[in-house]
Amino acid sequence: MVFKKLLGALGVGGPSVDTVLQPGPALPGGLLSGEVRLRGGGSDVTVDRISLLLVARVEREGQEEEDEATVVLERFTVGGGFRLAEEADHTVPFTVTLPWETPITELHGQHLGPVLGIRTELEIAGARDKGDLDALAVGPLPAQEAILEAFGQLGYAFRSADLELGHIRGTGQQLPCYQEIEILPPAGHAHAVNEIEVTFIAAPGGLEVVIEADKAAGLFTEGHDTVHRFTASHHAAPQTDWNAQVDAWLKEVIAGHESHGAPPSYGDEHGDRHRSGPGAGAVVAGVAAGVAVGVVGGMVAAEVVDEIGDAFEGDEDEEGGEEEG
Repeated sequence: MVFKKLLGALGVGGPSVDTVLQPGPALPGGLLSGEVRLRGGGSDVTVDRISLLLVARVEREGQEEEDEATVVLERFTVGGGFRLAEEADHTVPFTVTLPWETPITELHGQHLGPVLGIRTELEIAGARDKGDLDALAVGPLPAQEAILEAFGQLGYAFRSADLELGHIRGTGQQLPCYQEIEILPPAGHAHAVNEIEVTFIAAPGGLEVVIEADKAAGLFTEGHDTVHRFTASHHAAPQTDWNAQVDAWLKEVIAGHESHGAPPSYGDEHGDRHRSGPGAGAVVAGVAAGVAVGVVGGMVAAEVVDEIGDAFEGDEDEEGGEEEG
């Protein structure tokens, strides 16, 4: 999906931009290639800089209720410092490296729920405006895919996936948000846990796997969460018996319910392991499009929104707080 947008901040008759990404899903920590296609407007201009912004829809908790926002995960400079003649065509090819923690948006070609995009910005004569916004599909790393497959083989069912604004304490997380993959237990474990939440923190040296179990409340007991962190090697993924490995992790997580709550290093004063107070400067308010529910490989998945622009609707007016990377 690609759409063109006239640079409104540069006035009627300004240049237009159309960014085309390589086909197929990218990978966390992998290369993303494409080209920025410019079309000159009614006069010659100097393009000072072309930037690509990796943006994502995230959930955040407000004072009264949870809402959604757009956060910039990474900013890339891919060109600039050239003259664009009136009505002339100019193409700028690019190849950038995505952050290792880039969220997964699809599994086996089916959308999981998170919405990512690549927004193109041009800077001309001190004016900056967004020229194009394109949906970005990101598939799992081999270890991530193997772990998710193992959950399915063990009888767990995928429920949903979303992005949460905040940091998981005790991890090497670098981005201002993290992905939660919600998984329902099989009947044999339903008495012990309501839900399993899995978060991957990927890095060049390996994968941190954070698993949180939501314990079911009983007649005489209160429900509580337990959080455990495990590690996985990228290189060992093909040789690992992931069914056995994930089963061992789950046994440890479920057994952790015998202790009283989650390890304190993952929580804050409210008992929430997720957030350690990231700045809101990079956040832009907006309204996200809803997603429907489908089925893929025996696992429930959210259908992709038809138009990426709908998901980021309302972003245009509030990007003053973004940080450049």
